[in-house]
Amino acid sequence: MPTLRSATANSPPAATPSPAAASTPRSVKRRLTPGRAGETPGASRHTSPHRSPHAGAGTVCSPKLLSASPKSSRKRLYGDLVAAEKPKWNPRDPAQMRAVKEALHVATVPSCELVCRDHEQRRVFEFCKGCVEQEKAGSLYICGCPGTGKTLSVNKVKESLMSWADEMGMETPDSLAINCTNLSNTSEIFSKILGQFQNRKKGSNKLSPLQQLQSMFSNKESAPRRMMLVIVDEMDYLITRDRAVLHDLFMLTTFPYSRCILIGIANAIDLADRFLPKLESLNCKPLVVTFRAYSKDQISDIIKHRLKVLEYDVFEPLALEFCARKVAAATGDMRKALGVCRSAVEVLEAGLQDSDQELGIVTFDHMDIALSKAFKSAVVDSILCLPQHQQMVLCALANTFQHCKKKATTLGELNKSYIGICRSTQVPAVGMLEFSNMCMVLSDQGFMKLGQSKEDKLRRVTLQIDISDIGFAFKGNRFFQKCLEQPRC
Repeated sequence: MPTLRSATANSPPAATPSPAAASTPRSVKRRLTPGRAGETPGASRHTSPHRSPHAGAGTVCSPKLLSASPKSSRKRLYGDLVAAEKPKWNPRDPAQMRAVKEALHVATVPSCELVCRDHEQRRVFEFCKGCVEQEKAGSLYICGCPGTGKTLSVNKVKESLMSWADEMGMETPDSLAINCTNLSNTSEIFSKILGQFQNRKKGSNKLSPLQQLQSMFSNKESAPRRMMLVIVDEMDYLITRDRAVLHDLFMLTTFPYSRCILIGIANAIDLADRFLPKLESLNCKPLVVTFRAYSKDQISDIIKHRLKVLEYDVFEPLALEFCARKVAAATGDMRKALGVCRSAVEVLEAGLQDSDQELGIVTFDHMDIALSKAFKSAVVDSILCLPQHQQMVLCALANTFQHCKKKATTLGELNKSYIGICRSTQVPAVGMLEFSNMCMVLSDQGFMKLGQSKEDKLRRVTLQIDISDIGFAFKGNRFFQKCLEQPRC
């Protein structure tokens, strides 16, 4: 007979629990939950299995939170403490350092699912699945900026397609991957496809590989029985070099007995507009799937996903976020983000060689140095190669346009700013004639633009490069940092 609520509430603290209360899964879980703050040994015995956790008087504690499932508020409350208990990373350990670099390497393919590309992979898989089920040829064009997971996603789809066909008891399609940059000539792509369908006989040289494929797909007797997945990577090469080959390639999917599932991959998004109208007129327009650049959150999630194989924390959260924000704002290239993270680890590794610190973690400063190296432009390299006085002229230009909010100045005003910098740094200034010649050299190299005037001092001067490149080139250089602190208005 079940225990009444009134009897349970009025029972003494040391009373023996009723059979119903003792056999309830919740009460069992309470007795097995260790370390509950503020709970007396008999506290769990006063609660009826039918009673609301908020009802009744008595000692108020947190057993209801701690006795919940792993996905409950207990995990939310104490998840941070559990994560903080991970072993500390020792960068001086060669095995650990090797494991970190391997996890961040571009060539390392994630063993589990590919994150942040579920929608794109689903579209490609459904397309290929439909072709296999209907035994019908088709073409798909995948475009997107470099480092957005196009090739990796297609390879994952290929694996999923083979597994699905095997589970369904269907004949698994053959597959052929071609990188257009490895072709000696563009028409060689048809030889590779033909060689995969059949072994060419030595005497069959009257027809070209393309003509043999066209003939094969036109007759039911000669058509292959098995479907073939043809993945053509770096298709930009065909688009810019030989569009006739590109058109013939997509036309292969229109023949009545064709067995080709053609997937083309290209980096530039706008290239589709150059050849798709022609393919549409040939009645072989492919389905287009666009891979957008990774966002900040996606880059951060992918890096964290790769680092899950490690048993220790490598990056400060702020450093990882800084990398994700910077790369997402610039290109959204995941390969660039992984390279920056590896570079930051190497910066930490180099710093530990001159330090006695045993343990370390990649900080914001390490990431800042790595990002500076990764996004250094060619203009910055050119500035660093200039003679000292020409670099000081650029500093004078930066001061004039940045601090004084001007868009143009004269050669005379620029000379005054240059002389002021020379005085503050105690460097002897050159004469006006040599200064004018230096400005002409800088103009020829594209750093500035000089106007025309009868008098040199009145020649109009405008800056042709980004001011931030000048500041970035001299970042960390005390001498030029002092030069850039000399505004002349």
